[in-house]
Amino acid sequence: MRKPVDGTAITLMVTLCMIWGFQQVAIKAVAADMAPTLQVAIRSGVAALLVWLFSRLVVRDRWLPGLALRSGVVVGLLFGLEFLFIAEGLRRTHASHLTVFLYTAPIFAAIGLHLRLPDERLGRLQWIGILLAFCGIAIAFLVPGLTGSGIPEAPDWLLGDFFGLCAGLAWGLTTVAIRTSGLSEAPVTQTLFYQLLWAFAVLLPFALLSGQGGITHTPLAWSSLIFQIFVVSFGSYLVWFWMLRRYLASRLGVLSFMTPLFGVLFGVVLLGERLEPAFIVGALLVMAGLLLVNGRPPPRAQAVKPESDRPAARTAR
Repeated sequence: MRKPVDGTAITLMVTLCMIWGFQQVAIKAVAADMAPTLQVAIRSGVAALLVWLFSRLVVRDRWLPGLALRSGVVVGLLFGLEFLFIAEGLRRTHASHLTVFLYTAPIFAAIGLHLRLPDERLGRLQWIGILLAFCGIAIAFLVPGLTGSGIPEAPDWLLGDFFGLCAGLAWGLTTVAIRTSGLSEAPVTQTLFYQLLWAFAVLLPFALLSGQGGITHTPLAWSSLIFQIFVVSFGSYLVWFWMLRRYLASRLGVLSFMTPLFGVLFGVVLLGERLEPAFIVGALLVMAGLLLVNGRPPPRAQAVKPESDRPAARTAR
C-alpha cells in the first residue's frame, strides 16, 4: 500500500517541480551556444549510460526480456519525438509558453487511457476538465494571433507553441503506451533507459543533418548541460519513480502541476519573457482543467503498479 503525501513528499515534489520547470529555461538560455536539439541529444545519451550502470551495478534490477524491440521501440520513439518537438519549439517561442503547452500531456493521456483501459474511464468532472483545458488552449493560440499581440521578437512563436502542444501529445501517448504494454510490469530503470536511448538515437542525427551540431564552448553552456544530465535526466527521474513506489500516485500527480507555474516564473524572471493577457487566461484554464482531470482518487488497479506512471515533467519533463 502506498502512503498519503507527507511533509517529505511535499518537500521533494516542490524541489522536483522547480527542477523540471527550470529545465526549459536552462535549454533556451544557452541555445545560442548549443542548439536545443543537440543539448537534449547529448544529455539523453549520457543519462542513458548512467541509468544502465545504475541498474546493473547499484540496484541490480532484473529487466524483463523481449521488450527492447517491441514496446521499448514504441515508447522510446514517442519519447524522442516529444523532446524533438520541445527542442524545436524552444527555438521559436518562449520557454514559459512551451512549458504550459507541454503539460497538456495528462489530458491526452487521460483520453487515450479512457479508450484503452476499462478502469481508466473518465467521469463527468474529468470531461469538464478536458473541455476547460481545450478552451484554454484555444484562447492561448487564437486570441494572440487574431489580435496581433503575440511575441514580436519571435515571429514563429505560433509554430513554436504548436510544437509545445505536439510535445504534450507525444508525452501523453507515451504514458498510454507504457500503461498498455509489458513495460507496465518492468523495472523503472528499464523503461527510462529505453526512453533516453531512443531520444539520443533520434535527436543526434537530426541535429547533425539539420546543421545544428555546432558548439560554442562557454562555461554557461556546459554548466547547463551538466545540470540537464545529472540533475534532470538522471537524478530527478529516479527520485520521481522512487516516490511513485512509496506514495499515492494521484496525489503526487496533482502536486506536479506546480511545474508549469515554476516554468512560467523562471521564464519571466530569468529570461525576461513577456506574458500576454490572453496567454495568461488560457494557461489558467488549462491548469484548472488538468486539476479536474487528475484530482480524482486512483482506481485500485492503478495504485498497485505506480511504477508504470510517467513523470509529469519528464519523466521531464
